[in-house]
Amino acid sequence: MFGPQLFDLTGRNALVTGGSRGLGQAIAMALGKMGASICVTARSHAGLEGTLLALEAEGIAARGLVLDVRDVAATGAALATLDGVWPIDILVNNAGFENVAPSLDVDEAIWDAIVDTNLKGSFFCAQAVARGMAARGRGGAIINLCSLTSYVGIPTAVPYGASKTGLLGMTRALSAEWAGKGIRVNAIAPGYFRTDMTEGFYADEDWATGMLAKIPQGRFGDMSDVGGAVVFLASDAAAYITGQCLPIDGGYLASI
Repeated sequence: MFGPQLFDLTGRNALVTGGSRGLGQAIAMALGKMGASICVTARSHAGLEGTLLALEAEGIAARGLVLDVRDVAATGAALATLDGVWPIDILVNNAGFENVAPSLDVDEAIWDAIVDTNLKGSFFCAQAVARGMAARGRGGAIINLCSLTSYVGIPTAVPYGASKTGLLGMTRALSAEWAGKGIRVNAIAPGYFRTDMTEGFYADEDWATGMLAKIPQGRFGDMSDVGGAVVFLASDAAAYITGQCLPIDGGYLASI
């Protein structure tokens, strides 16, 4: 039966990587307000403090985990340990990195930092969490953070676009492979949101004015715009949805 209970996440544990700020923090807050207990990760304890305080101020059960998703061995061990005491029902692969640079200036270090965080890190987080989900036999939901660069080419963002296009392919492949285990794998593709990671773009007023003109809704994304989509994909309301990517872009992709 359809009703608000389909969106209720009470009793579920949600892990949000890179949840210390920006989109990750907004996603953690949205999941928590719908009843989920939250674990957010960051690369330092200092990075976790603000988000944990904000979640707890809203009455949300929250914990933090220091994690660098680029370290595959450490990530696998940490998530296995966490899952053993705090079974993970929802994973949001939000940890991400960008370094805007002309392609002729991209070196191996830049490439590896971006691709290892956005693509490799997301895969091995998903793998570690899926092991627990499969073993418990009740499935779960994995939501990857894709991007408009999963669909369109953006100059000076080639490693980032490559990682996010790969993440879209990974979402589709894992959804097909893990559906029989009850694990749904979907993604969202945020459009133009002003965050610490994307501030370099918005500092260019000409760029910001020109880009705004391309968005049918006439505004950039707000942090509150991502929560509903993630809650939906994590919830029983999306029980028959897997392998999909939902753009959150004010109509940008539809208009080009």
